[in-house]
Amino acid sequence: MAKIENFEELEVWKISMQLCTEIYRLTNTDLFSKDFGLKDQIRRSAISIPSNISEGYERDGKNQFLYFLAIAKGSCGELRTQLKIAFNLEYINEIEYSTINETCLLTSKQLSGFIKYLKNYKDKK
Repeated sequence: MAKIENFEELEVWKISMQLCTEIYRLTNTDLFSKDFGLKDQIRRSAISIPSNISEGYERDGKNQFLYFLAIAKGSCGELRTQLKIAFNLEYINEIEYSTINETCLLTSKQLSGFIKYLKNYKDKK
């Protein structure tokens, strides 16, 4: 496996950035933007994912990186709950919900795989 020189090279960071950008676009709609509490919370959850990946990468050591990856994964779950709430309130339609939820699931699976890889790698040393 090639050595990663910076967090911007991580596929999971790239997809989480796409997810975050899409959440910001989605929450700019007229109906959604009036629900300040949900809009702010869903944005915080979305921005937490790539932010924690990058913060963990920049920390000293794998244990701290694993900790921040776990936080990012938790934020994916939080985001999925908030998306479902937005769908139930009809702030987003079924296609928007399904598309973004699939991206959340993909991000979470990538984070799980990465965490597992790092744990196994760490144990070998």
